[in-house]
Order: sequence, then structure tokens, then C-alpha cells
Amino acid sequence: MQDKIPTWVLIGAVVLAFCAGILNATALMGYTHISVSHVTGNVSQVAVTALAGDWETLQLFLISIFAFWFGSVISGMIIGSSELNVRRHYGYAMYTEFFLLCLSLTLYLNHHYYIGQMLIAMACGLQNSMVATYNGTVVRTTHLTGTTSDLGATVGNWLVGRKVSMSKIILHSSLWWAFFFGGFVAVWLYGKFGYLSMILPMSILLFSATSYRYMERWYTRSERLLKLQLARQKRKSRRAKT
Repeated sequence: MQDKIPTWVLIGAVVLAFCAGILNATALMGYTHISVSHVTGNVSQVAVTALAGDWETLQLFLISIFAFWFGSVISGMIIGSSELNVRRHYGYAMYTEFFLLCLSLTLYLNHHYYIGQMLIAMACGLQNSMVATYNGTVVRTTHLTGTTSDLGATVGNWLVGRKVSMSKIILHSSLWWAFFFGGFVAVWLYGKFGYLSMILPMSILLFSATSYRYMERWYTRSERLLKLQLARQKRKSRRAKT
């Protein structure tokens, strides 16, 4: 199994985690005050609000949970697998996320907060399901629960003298701090621009999607050229034998 995490995987994951940190903090500071990048806390809040009879807040939590799930469904339809592979349509997935965030921002600015909340949660669900594993390493970019657990388990293994993967430590630590820093950036931006703070992660996603599409094309062309060269070498070796 390859231990080293490729640079483009590390950078891509960190960029996505940074964007998710901004989006989640923006939603928390906005009208609804409900997180959009994960569902664990929201599921617990469903029970709390249901027993308290707070039906309006309950509706918001249910909307966020369902939208996150449906975003994952869209991701599965576009990408088709949880194992990272450069041939998969991550560029199209990021374009779709960008489109969802554009709609969300438009609705937020026109005071349609519930639907805006639904679309931003859907975008986060789509992003979180884009990449689940890379060579056995779990990669989640919209929440930190699993990342924190993985870091803790790694430290535990190290303390008792077991071999640990530095590349996984670097990846999970980078994801953790990128999401955390994204939250700080969101607080500063929201204080000045409100929901327009979403423009920063939207711009990053659009640039990332376009860059990935170019990288995917370059990889495909390089792979074809390599196969062509190998085929020519085989033909030459056959001719030489005859």
C-alpha cells in the first residue's frame, strides 16, 4: 500500500476543508444558527426540539439533515465511488457544488433562509461524499469528528511504540487546521459582508473545479501517450525477435 499522500490530494483536501469551515460558520452566524456541514449534532437536536414542541426549529433541523443526505446522493451519482481516483468526475462535482452555493446565496440575500439553508447543506453533503478514502486513509472535508478521532488513535499507537503513518498525520492535521481557520475567516467576513462571505469559498471551488478539469485532461493525454509508447516498444521487440 502506498504510504505517501500525493501533493495534489493533500492540497485539494485542505482547500475543501477550508471552504467547508467558512460555509458552516457562515450558516451558524446567519439567520438559522444551524450547522450545515455535519448531521450528528442536528440529529440530537431533532429529539430535543421535538420533545420541546419547537416545530419551526425542528423543521430547520430536518431540512438540513435531509439536504446533507441528498447532497451525498448527488455525489454518488456523479462520482460513482468513495475511493479517490483521478479519472473520476470531481471537477463536475465541484461545479455542481458551486451552482448549489450560488442558488443558496441568492436565496439568502432575498430572505428565503430555509431554502438557502437547505441548499448550502446539500452542497456540504455533496462535498463530504466526494472522497471517502485514499489508499485506506479516510478523508472527510466538512467536519472534524472522524479526523479528531483518527489523530487521537494515531497518537495512542505512537505512545505504545507502534509504527504510525506520518503522511496520515499530516493529512488529518492539515484538514483539522484548515477547517478551523476557515471558521475564523468566516467570522471576520460575515461581520463585514454578511452572507456575501460565501463568495470566497464559491470562488475557490470554481477555480479548483476548473483546475482539476485541466489536470484530468492532462493525465488522460499522458496516459494515452504512455500506452502508445509501450505498444510501439512491444511491436519493435516482436519485430526484432522475428
